[in-house]
Amino acid sequence: MTNAKEVWLQLNGKHYSYAQIKSGEGSGYLTEFEKSTLSFCYDWLQGKDHFTLFTSGSTGTPKRITLRREQMEESSRLTSAALNLMPGYHALLCLDTRYIAGQMMLVRSFVTGMNIVAVEPSANPFEKIGAGMKIDFAALVPYQLHAIVNTASSKEKLNALKVVIVGGAAIEPSLSAMLGQVTCPLFATYGMTETISHIALQKLNGPDAQDYFQCLSGISVRTDARGCLKIKADYLGSGDIITNDLVEILSPDRFRWLGREDNVINTGGIKVIPEKVENEAGKILRELGLQNRFIIAGLPDDKLGSKVILILEGDPLTDVVNKRIHEKLSGVLTKYETPKEVVAVDHFAETDTQKIDRKATLRFI
Repeated sequence: MTNAKEVWLQLNGKHYSYAQIKSGEGSGYLTEFEKSTLSFCYDWLQGKDHFTLFTSGSTGTPKRITLRREQMEESSRLTSAALNLMPGYHALLCLDTRYIAGQMMLVRSFVTGMNIVAVEPSANPFEKIGAGMKIDFAALVPYQLHAIVNTASSKEKLNALKVVIVGGAAIEPSLSAMLGQVTCPLFATYGMTETISHIALQKLNGPDAQDYFQCLSGISVRTDARGCLKIKADYLGSGDIITNDLVEILSPDRFRWLGREDNVINTGGIKVIPEKVENEAGKILRELGLQNRFIIAGLPDDKLGSKVILILEGDPLTDVVNKRIHEKLSGVLTKYETPKEVVAVDHFAETDTQKIDRKATLRFI
């Protein structure tokens, strides 16, 4: 770690030197975000060796996980090398610091020697960044990126950054269509709490955009009998990390993400990957001028076992629009993949990290 005197934390506009944080300074009313941020910084600067946190719970019950300091440091070094992060950069932290994504932004800053500009997590964190504050590096989730690109002044700030990573959920087709407006280097991340944030990056824009994930240095991948990703990295331990992500392996350090094995819908004896259908559905919905969030899911069916449905967030569509959606999707999907009906819900259930909770959303139907 670099000399603590060289770097600092700005938290919701309040300035802290690392020496102040280490001494336990911090007075007045603190938001939950400020408390969790200062608490983690204090523990790190005091040399704490182990950190316990919970998974996001997007695919099941949140799990308690303990990570070692040296594992977090190595993950940070690999990211810094891959993205060419430099001492003195200003890193924007706008993610919940109770979870791995937010905590690892802090660790990357400590390990690399970057200053931290932390603002309360919101849909558009750039609205909280003053005109005189320079930002070099940021980590966002897709819904934040969507809001930023849709706001002219925020998009201008975004494009001034040296590099941005986006993760926590898949890039929806509606957002993919907007990425041509982003001129700063933008990378999707693949990872989870168990892998100590991301283990692979995918360039999303520019002439060198990729349709696959490239593993960080020293990390290798393969699949198990289900076709799900297995990850090998020395800093993660001697065994493989086994995931429920269906992938296509391109090489020992490259893969394409296809979807979640636990989301697969078995309909009429045929396995349908919802994420594949969502990719096509997003294109169709945009053609029809619809910007609603949506998911593909399965509902019990007497004949098929499960039937594929399209769930839209918002007001129900007219029968004419629903029929048009079905006609267009049936032209690009198989009969098993094509949704049998379109269902509307007022709002999607979400996890604490703003991911759509598929199982909980199905209870609204």
